[in-house]
Amino acid sequence: MSAKPEVGFVKEASRQILAGGSAGLVEICLMHPLDVVKTRFQIQRCATDPNSYKSLGDSFRTIFRIEGLFGFYKGILPPILAETPKRAVKTFAIAGLGSGLTEAIVVNPFEVVKVGLQANRNKFTEQPSTMSYARHIIKKEGLGLQGLNKGFTATLGRHGVFNMVYFGFYYNVKNIVPVNKDPTLEFLRKFGIGLLSGTIASVINIPFDVAKSRIQGPQPVPGEIKYRTCFKTMATVYQEEGILALYKGLLPKIMRLGPGGAVMLLVYEYTYSWLQENCPIFNKRVTKSRKKKKKKTRCVCRTTASYPLQTGNSRCQ
Repeated sequence: MSAKPEVGFVKEASRQILAGGSAGLVEICLMHPLDVVKTRFQIQRCATDPNSYKSLGDSFRTIFRIEGLFGFYKGILPPILAETPKRAVKTFAIAGLGSGLTEAIVVNPFEVVKVGLQANRNKFTEQPSTMSYARHIIKKEGLGLQGLNKGFTATLGRHGVFNMVYFGFYYNVKNIVPVNKDPTLEFLRKFGIGLLSGTIASVINIPFDVAKSRIQGPQPVPGEIKYRTCFKTMATVYQEEGILALYKGLLPKIMRLGPGGAVMLLVYEYTYSWLQENCPIFNKRVTKSRKKKKKKTRCVCRTTASYPLQTGNSRCQ
């Protein structure tokens, strides 16, 4: 009997999903406060607004003073819930741009809920829960591109561009920079490459991120939709606020996705290696059992009759 070829693929996919999910969860828990701050900067429209943050430090102080410590973790549940299906999709997708596009399809509804919760400046105890806010969006705006899937094209651009640059740069540079036998130096090598990859990718894709936050966040005039599509939103922001407005939130984004990307890749690689070495369920190699063709020979016995017998039979040498 031959072993099913799907077994090895399923084990490898499971290992990648577990490693990727673990890496994503660690990155979210560590870096989510910076994501909240990034979103707040991206949705504020002018410096004269009394509610606008003057600097990165001012944003941290204001959020902590008004909303408390848990204010930095607003909207954390949607990305956590999206992490496992996102990793599953990326496992079965083409690397780079393809993985980013397929990932965007899965995460966009979660992003709509996340941005809406992050934009809420009330105290953490006063804001709606994740599920109640999602139900509110579906009831009021529906499931379409003006409801739970608004900002879809901007999310496609953000994830597609980021993954294409991030993974393309990481694996090319990783192959160029020689592996170091010293564990500490090897850790620093991977961390540095991941940090640089995340920073470059963040700088390139942030205009899509700003457009996404404007579309998915609260509109300037309640009841009127100003920001509808990705590139039209970019054009509007550029015309009204200047080119630098398309780079709002860049510093917290780099602070999050630079070190966060490095942490994510390191956790992924070490978790993957640990699963490979310590979990027997993932270590069994799939080998196709082949029926050995039994060599047959003609055995001539003392009688005149001849008949085929297996090689190695004690009756025939």
